[in-house]
Amino acid sequence: MKPVFGLIDCNNFFVSCERLFRPDLEGKPVVVLSSNDGCAVARSNEAKALGIPMGAPAYKYRQLFKQQRVVQFSANFELYGDISSRIVRLLTSVTPRTEVYSIDESFLDLSQLEIADYQQWGSWLRERLAREVGIPVAIGVAASKILAKLAAARAKHSGDDNVLDLVHISEEDRAGHLLNTPVHDIWGVGWRLAPRLRAEGVYNALELSRMSPQLVQQLMGVHGRRMVAELNGTACHPLEMFGKVRQTIMHGRQFGEDTNQFYVIEAAIARLAGRAAAKLRKEGLLARGAALRLSTNRHYPGYQRIGRHFLFETPTADAGTITSRLISRLADGFNPNLYYHRADVMLYDLASQHPLQPDFFNHLSLAELAASQARLEAFDDINGRFGAGTIRFAAEDLSKAWQPKRNFCSPHYTTDWQELPQLT
Repeated sequence: MKPVFGLIDCNNFFVSCERLFRPDLEGKPVVVLSSNDGCAVARSNEAKALGIPMGAPAYKYRQLFKQQRVVQFSANFELYGDISSRIVRLLTSVTPRTEVYSIDESFLDLSQLEIADYQQWGSWLRERLAREVGIPVAIGVAASKILAKLAAARAKHSGDDNVLDLVHISEEDRAGHLLNTPVHDIWGVGWRLAPRLRAEGVYNALELSRMSPQLVQQLMGVHGRRMVAELNGTACHPLEMFGKVRQTIMHGRQFGEDTNQFYVIEAAIARLAGRAAAKLRKEGLLARGAALRLSTNRHYPGYQRIGRHFLFETPTADAGTITSRLISRLADGFNPNLYYHRADVMLYDLASQHPLQPDFFNHLSLAELAASQARLEAFDDINGRFGAGTIRFAAEDLSKAWQPKRNFCSPHYTTDWQELPQLT
């Protein structure tokens, strides 16, 4: 059975999530800004038409925003994450063979589904997502992941109803889509490898697909050889199903204001560690190690970055244990003369809760682990029923000064009982 992949790519996802509850913004230029309202991380088509590039610093475009009445939103990741989860649930009801590639993209294995017309199927799925979730998507269908990515991108501009099937298409038409895809837009090339390929006279996906495997491997390694094979319809990258154990979990934030106050940083660490630990528990994992990185503002003189890391005697997903160890390590040698700009907490060397392998000296206390898990289950149950943050560790409330600026944040329409949309 030949592989067939479908890629579902949400259109301007963050903007689409905001418009879902603000239909009055349809047809108007909208941008979503990054942490601290710094840069544009999502733009509506109308904003793109004004020449606002991805990553545009908001302060440089402030006059244009005002003149063109560009609507700004602070990134509302709680909302975007919830909408993304709804999309994934719908996709997995279509087929469990689903890979969530990012918050706004998912691959589907279509080879085992009885689909006679992929174009018609894509239109049906797109209409269902619009009706049941409210988010517009582009859908690409092809024999490999790279071709499916290319098809989804082309579908936004030249597909029928934002759907493009590269399986049931003539060689001439398929070659036309590859010809009109610049080499830097190919998944896996990017800005680092594109200049190297252009130096060899390769400017688009069609020219790359016709390179000899030996030459492309010399230029890009095995990665490049697989890319050429995928562009020619040979699947080299299998679907990565749910259940794959990740290697690390990291949460980081840029502070709203640079600070040298230990208690402010302590509050930030508690929040970041709490979120990372919650993700551990959700995925049934424990961490054997944790790391903390603090950095000053790299745009100022004297940029510095400090790191702390350690291993737990007993693998854990307990935010209290993780936070206390991180703060204890930070207190040792903390420099109050530095003003810190960002903190990152990483949990690594992850293992499944079941079965849990003890170490050689059997430091693992099953009784302590059982008590900890029972407490954390109650913790997660309460927050799941009444909203995230209903109960939390006291260290999180030591200060709010570190929290990023979100001056244009929309309500948490779907994740906070107090901010549910109201009909009038």
